[in-house]
Amino acid sequence: MDKDIYLLIITLVAILLVVLGVSWWKWHAFISLTVASLFLAIMSGLSMDKIVSAYETGVGGVLGHLVGILALGTILGKMMADSGAGMQVADFFVRVFGIKRLPWAMLFSGFIIGIPVFFEAGILILLPLVISIHKTTKQNILLIALPVIAGLSVVHGLVPPHPGAMAAISIYNANVGKVLLYSLIVAIPSVIIAGPLFAKWVHKRVIPEGQPELIRINTTSKTLPGTGISFFIILLPVVLMIFSAVAPYISLPNGLMKFFTFIGSPIIALLIACFAAFYFLGVRRGMDKNLIKKLTEECLLPVGSIILIIGAGGGFKQILIDSGVGTTIGQMSETLSLSPLVLAFMISGLIRIATGSATVALTTAAGIVSPIIEHMSGVNLELLVIVTGAGSLMFSHVNDAGFWMVKEYLGLSVKETFKTWTVLETLLSFLAFGCALIINMFV
Repeated sequence: MDKDIYLLIITLVAILLVVLGVSWWKWHAFISLTVASLFLAIMSGLSMDKIVSAYETGVGGVLGHLVGILALGTILGKMMADSGAGMQVADFFVRVFGIKRLPWAMLFSGFIIGIPVFFEAGILILLPLVISIHKTTKQNILLIALPVIAGLSVVHGLVPPHPGAMAAISIYNANVGKVLLYSLIVAIPSVIIAGPLFAKWVHKRVIPEGQPELIRINTTSKTLPGTGISFFIILLPVVLMIFSAVAPYISLPNGLMKFFTFIGSPIIALLIACFAAFYFLGVRRGMDKNLIKKLTEECLLPVGSIILIIGAGGGFKQILIDSGVGTTIGQMSETLSLSPLVLAFMISGLIRIATGSATVALTTAAGIVSPIIEHMSGVNLELLVIVTGAGSLMFSHVNDAGFWMVKEYLGLSVKETFKTWTVLETLLSFLAFGCALIINMFV
């Protein structure tokens, strides 16, 4: 058998191992990715003494700067949730837009609140507001909830400092600031169509038969923070990162430019935002230092699983590189004249459908595509991050925790969830991909 064909077959088998491990054997994604990495390394003939070191190099390379970002982002999200700042932002948009423009109010709420928090946390922050508006206005809950979910989902899949995007940025060696700018340009039109416009269309065609369960958020502060300070805390890390991206293109003294670059690096921007949250959302709202410490420790426990998945994805990537599989796939894709952007989107989408995890899809796809583009010129790495993220949103179904979360919290049936959530996610995926391709034509 031709060596290239053999390498391609064992790579497909390795990916199948990841899929079966997660979906069939119910392994944790970290175990599945690690087993697949070892299988690929052994079957490709990688020297036994190099397998473990290659895997460890890959894990360390991805997690080296990600661990701090993940931890700080989680802490910031926890402070937003427990202080009531997230609810304040959402309530502001409802007041400004009014009842008639509720889908747009909810879209902005989800989009803004989604920046510092994980998808699941965002749902928990906003769901009480969604259900209370639904009960007050008697409108179809889909009209209110779907724009929120679309805003949260698109930010989770595309926009740094979320873990999937940050992992892909690390693997592709892309520029964080440029990815942030591009992702916002791509996300806004995509989420408008898949959020309020889709919600207005589908709520007339799907009338949920069940009733949602009210999830209550018990804020731990004595008084709610103001709307202004709530917005300030959420947007602070984003503004600092944008400053960092813009600084090199503005005529500034060298020292000042270095300062903006420093404070705009994701870990420093999030650290600054966390301390701002500790003071403005914690101390000034009546939390003592022991409570703030307790909240910090509580929210860091779930981060371990995400860190393990991302790290294992990095190890898988390094095995692909060291075994020569990446070079082989690269040569074959050049023969097929397939754009790296299209390839990344397709691979990410297939892994997402198979495993149900956007983070696994993003990390694994980036690991597969990264070796392919090493010897290519003219590839926009920042847009590559975005199309990989777009693919990871595709066709959420029964193997995705988000599917069941939306179903249960909104009181939908499985059929109703497919007609709403699954279609919404797929719309977001292809719209973001299309926007990225359009930008690629002009950049």
